Amino acid sequence: MDWLSEHAWAVWLGLAALLGMAELVSLDLVLAMLAVGALAGAVSAALGAGVPVQVIIAGLTAVAMLWLVRPSLVARLHQGPDLVLGTGKLVGQRAVVTRRITGLEAGQIKLGGETWTAAPYDEHEAIEVGATVEVFEIRGATAYVHPLPELGQS
Repeated sequence: MDWLSEHAWAVWLGLAALLGMAELVSLDLVLAMLAVGALAGAVSAALGAGVPVQVIIAGLTAVAMLWLVRPSLVARLHQGPDLVLGTGKLVGQRAVVTRRITGLEAGQIKLGGETWTAAPYDEHEAIEVGATVEVFEIRGATAYVHPLPELGQS
């Protein structure tokens, strides 16, 4: 029993290692938070705290990790970049008008190195050749665009 009280830090460290290995199987971050609590217990044991204090420190650290750290880690792991495929990746891109665009007559734009049929998003607008436009929507093979203000204008 004397050895156990003298080497409590080793017991805590072993518990932390076991919890860490079990976390590799569960992958839900609960056991990892408990392992951090066990590491806090090991540190308090190495600093000479009594066993009741070690247990309290380990428990409070584990609860704090579960309550404060785990939710943000889980949220971060579950979010990822949005995968945009097909024509959806062209929405928001800038293009240059190569043939005049009006509400009555479709024009053309150079978008992503390709020529697209284009119509104004606002059907009452005319957009001249050379103007820079932003793609608002793509329906079928037609890009619906809106002109961007030229530099120097607001």
